[in-house]
Amino acid sequence: MARLSGKIAFITGAARGQGRSHAVRLASEGADIIALDLAGPLPGVPYESATPADLDETVRLVEAEGRRIIASVGDVRDLDGMRDFLDGAVAELGGLDIVVANAGICIPAAWDEVTPQIFKDTMDINVTGVWNTVMVSAQHLVARGGGSVILISSYAGKKVQPFMVSYTTSKHAVTGMTRAFAAELGRHRIRVNSIHPGGVNTPMGSGDMRAELERAGETNPPLNAMGTPFVPQYAAEPEEIAAAVAFLASDDSSFITAEHLSVDGGAQYF
Repeated sequence: MARLSGKIAFITGAARGQGRSHAVRLASEGADIIALDLAGPLPGVPYESATPADLDETVRLVEAEGRRIIASVGDVRDLDGMRDFLDGAVAELGGLDIVVANAGICIPAAWDEVTPQIFKDTMDINVTGVWNTVMVSAQHLVARGGGSVILISSYAGKKVQPFMVSYTTSKHAVTGMTRAFAAELGRHRIRVNSIHPGGVNTPMGSGDMRAELERAGETNPPLNAMGTPFVPQYAAEPEEIAAAVAFLASDDSSFITAEHLSVDGGAQYF
């Protein structure tokens, strides 16, 4: 029997990249999926934004695994809108067992080029959006008698990502949020863990992202070597992160909570 047979998972940022990989992997393990994505222009990012067509492709791939999926365009900054969508989807599918707070943005810039708007947008999506995700879903897990919440942090949530003050700040906040929710939700048999990828081969590296990273790196070249993996592979494939998500979603990790699992090739120690 598949590890997640009969389970239902809510995933944000599910239109492409890591979010899509999480949806497909959990579906392949037997879970039905509730998927949310802005699927439109993200504020200030130098890479290409997801589209409704990307979200449609996630739907197709999940259905190809023989699983049900309810997907919607939505914004993790919109607490009420997300609650309305999730409540309806849970009622239709019959419950909720797994939450993957994956949606986030990344805007590289040297410290003195970070604007108040960049900082605000990053915190609104990467921190408040994650908090919103847990807040709209936790009561469904309580009603279910337990579950697994997986917050996608980053290498930057354990160490530091140079030239990303806003991103590093937000991902450290997610790390702390993991511990805080784990402590209070544990009595309901809800486990809360975070995953910390290093570089991942996703569309976040598209558009002008690499050029912006190089430009910021020129302001302080010695920092560019930080976060180099120990293994001869610069970045993970999104499926490698999804494998960790599936583990934390399953009963294989039934006594693991408040943990911060790195999938970064050792980059946090360089």
